[in-house]
Amino acid sequence: MKRVVRRFTSLPIRARLSLLVAAAVAFGVAAVSVTCWFIVQGKLYQQVDTQLESAGFRFKDDETLRALLAACPKDVTETSDDMRPRDYYVQVVKSDGTACVFADSAGVVKTTAEDSDVAADPETSVPTFHNSTDADGNNVRVRTLPIMVGFGPTSQLYPDVALTVGVSLKDTEKTLNDLALVLLLVSGIGVLGAGAAGLAVARAGLRPVDKLTDAVEHVARTEDLTIRIPVEDDSEDEVARLSRSFNSMTSALASSRELQQQLIADAGHELRTPLTSLRTNIELLTRSEETGRPIPEADRKALLASVKAQMTELAALIGDLQTLSRSDAGTPADRVQVVSLQDTVEAALRRARLRGPELTITANVDPWFVRAEPSALERAIVNILDNAVKFSPEGGAVDVTLKDGELTVRDHGPGIPADELPHVFDRFWRSPSARALPGSGLGLSIVARTVQQAGGDVALSPAEGGGTVATIRLPGAPTPPPALD
Repeated sequence: MKRVVRRFTSLPIRARLSLLVAAAVAFGVAAVSVTCWFIVQGKLYQQVDTQLESAGFRFKDDETLRALLAACPKDVTETSDDMRPRDYYVQVVKSDGTACVFADSAGVVKTTAEDSDVAADPETSVPTFHNSTDADGNNVRVRTLPIMVGFGPTSQLYPDVALTVGVSLKDTEKTLNDLALVLLLVSGIGVLGAGAAGLAVARAGLRPVDKLTDAVEHVARTEDLTIRIPVEDDSEDEVARLSRSFNSMTSALASSRELQQQLIADAGHELRTPLTSLRTNIELLTRSEETGRPIPEADRKALLASVKAQMTELAALIGDLQTLSRSDAGTPADRVQVVSLQDTVEAALRRARLRGPELTITANVDPWFVRAEPSALERAIVNILDNAVKFSPEGGAVDVTLKDGELTVRDHGPGIPADELPHVFDRFWRSPSARALPGSGLGLSIVARTVQQAGGDVALSPAEGGGTVATIRLPGAPTPPPALD
């Protein structure tokens, strides 16, 4: 059975659908055919029984019956006027099972226990119908009844004998056999037609699946993510939903590939400058050692300081790229926790005060709890505060406020021009006025991605009186959720 199931499941979907439809139709047709055959059989047997009931065989007096019994078990050579067997099987059965057959009977019918029972107790027995066979093995429908002698009020039951009247079932069986053949042919044609119809329906219904399969194979073969499957706008069936999902998936993959290529290109561009400068400085130091012409001590210290700064810049850039790549990959569910945004902001403020000791950083933070990755969220807030510290004038102030899940960081720096605001969260984008300052151009991109993954949003806008306001909104609550048992 398991082997049959495995073979069935290994067939193509079209073949399976065709077989299932054919099997369902075959079961239905078989049930109807069998039911029809039995109904017709019952009707035909009912007609035969009616024919036997209307035969009307009766003995005029007991002398005729006694003569018949005296001649038994030999065949009776004469028939009374009121006993005309013609095409019937007519015989008298004794209680011991002996059959006394009329000479012009259609044949001898084998007696059964039912015949003997009626003969043994004619007063309480009722006529019975049953099937039997004649001496040649042909099927016969038999009616066995007590023998009435005489007519009218003087009629009486004759003891210890019964009359069996039978008729051949050849015509009935031929009719049933012909009907069975017709039903078999009709069932076969119906099953074949159902299989063909099921195959046609499967082909028509699975045509969109074929298109989807071709599209998937094309993508796997060519890595072409621009392919799309046409879907009717008003179609809501499963195949249409699957096609839309496939189109959405390829669009997302194409966008991801484009972003990846852009990231590689931007990273290569950003890495080229510090690497070129680092290589130049190292070559100068190497040439000085090879030629024996020492570089002045002040210039040597400047070169080494430049090399150290460039290495620091490269390390920061690589760290930002790693952070951004992890953000693109998504945050694993097991790393998401309930985080106190108030504690995270206060930890970031401590780091910001160390980096800008000359600045006045004021904070007013209320409790707020969010679901996020703790380290990523702290890195994002540190980046926002670093920008505020970096662009604040010496002796300036930075105002930090956290209320109802909205964190605002306001600096009093030069601000961001309106035409540059749409690009501040782009990767590697740096304002022309800030390119001389240290940084990789990835800090705000990391902030935007982290906040989005936490379900919030971030925005930068000009502040009244100069400077910039960074606003982060995160969904959460002022109290932590109850701990699960």
